[in-house]
Amino acid sequence: MGFLHSLLLALCLVLNLVFVCNGGRTSTFVRKVEKTIDMPLDSDVFDVPSGYNAPQQVHITQGDHVGKAVIVSWVTEDEPGSNAVRYWSKNSKQKRLAKGKIVTYRFFNYTSGFIHHTTIRNLEYNTKYYYEVGLGNTTRQFWFTTPPEIGPDVPYTFGLIGDLGQSYDSNKTLSHYELNPTKGQTVLFVGDLSYADNYPNHDNVRWDTWGRFAERSVAYQPWIWTVGNHELDFAPEIGETKPFKPYSHRYRTPYKASQSTSPFWYSIKRASAHIIVLASYSAYGKYTPQYKWLEQELPKVNRTETPWLIVLMHSPWYNSYNYHYMEGESMRVMYEPWFVKYKVDVVYAGHVHAYERSERVSNVAYNVVNGICTPIKDQSAPVYITIGDGGNLEGLATNMTEPQPEYSAYREASFGHAIFDIKNRTHAHYSWHRNQDGYSVEADSHWFFNRFWHPVDDSTTHVSH
Repeated sequence: MGFLHSLLLALCLVLNLVFVCNGGRTSTFVRKVEKTIDMPLDSDVFDVPSGYNAPQQVHITQGDHVGKAVIVSWVTEDEPGSNAVRYWSKNSKQKRLAKGKIVTYRFFNYTSGFIHHTTIRNLEYNTKYYYEVGLGNTTRQFWFTTPPEIGPDVPYTFGLIGDLGQSYDSNKTLSHYELNPTKGQTVLFVGDLSYADNYPNHDNVRWDTWGRFAERSVAYQPWIWTVGNHELDFAPEIGETKPFKPYSHRYRTPYKASQSTSPFWYSIKRASAHIIVLASYSAYGKYTPQYKWLEQELPKVNRTETPWLIVLMHSPWYNSYNYHYMEGESMRVMYEPWFVKYKVDVVYAGHVHAYERSERVSNVAYNVVNGICTPIKDQSAPVYITIGDGGNLEGLATNMTEPQPEYSAYREASFGHAIFDIKNRTHAHYSWHRNQDGYSVEADSHWFFNRFWHPVDDSTTHVSH
């Protein structure tokens, strides 16, 4: 009898596990609890490249609005060196030069190396280019592939990473992303890069180590930058009163191409996606520059050209963890009606160091006095995904609100990355990959139906999980 009872209990547990996973609720996966610690400065992932004045921290991002330009950035330590990039296409032997600018900055007792930014323009679509930096001293060669020409049915694969940092877990996340069989072609990065501000005096050496750590990916494919709270570096107690100083000198965005007045909010078009980047830590109230820009930007989105409308921000609007709870609420109140009106497909955020995917919900009816303040299912609303689980030294957000809100489709306190794989104008396959799994395992997955071209209910309850 005891054996039968144990067998029935085990069967119930298995069935419960299946039910929970299929229901898209709180994951039953329990990650081994261990302290997240930063890799030491002598780790091989932080190695300085050999050679006199060798370029380091090489990174690229999109350099215009339509994907025909690339901003190449790098740092030299010994002297400024050449500010030029030599580049050529795989199909051509003709080599060209693009020249850029060099900047430096001081932060408390730290002086930066020579930071180079050069934009390569008028590139051909869908072409592999090689490029060299460090001309005249130690030359290093890299490559990238430009996106296909913009069009409604152009397939394209984005990786999603947030709150990365430079811990042992960060290294696992980046390796896991690089080895994912569904190859990401561009990373949408939702903010919080180096976590240098967690060190005494915001030790900017940790900006350098992070740049060298991430180079293995971002020198070969663009990362689209979103600014997070750990990029603020506002430290009046040590005389540093200019927000975003290290980040602004090191990382550039093509903001002017979308008529933005700030590098922290902007838009790009890439393949079949129109991507809007917002700044959670810049003014966004009525009549502010960011508000005015977004008000003018959303009507410009042409869904017959770029069907997929993706928004990136750092602080999530929907979050059922007891961390940073409601921090995105005032921005949600300002902008959510626009997201519903213009049928945004998906919003990616970071900030909370865990993973969560919402159903399509909105909460636009509440007017302070009517009491209608519960999110409702809304097929014109985006799915909200929190992916602040890159692996930084602050560790995981493990404390969730209970009971789990109805709007929350799946949540899990694990480190990982995601893939948004656009197939055509109507379908995109999304998957989240926890670091503990094999490279092709999808811990959470979802088929997205485009809100403009195929606005069929794609909620977890309607689509197999």
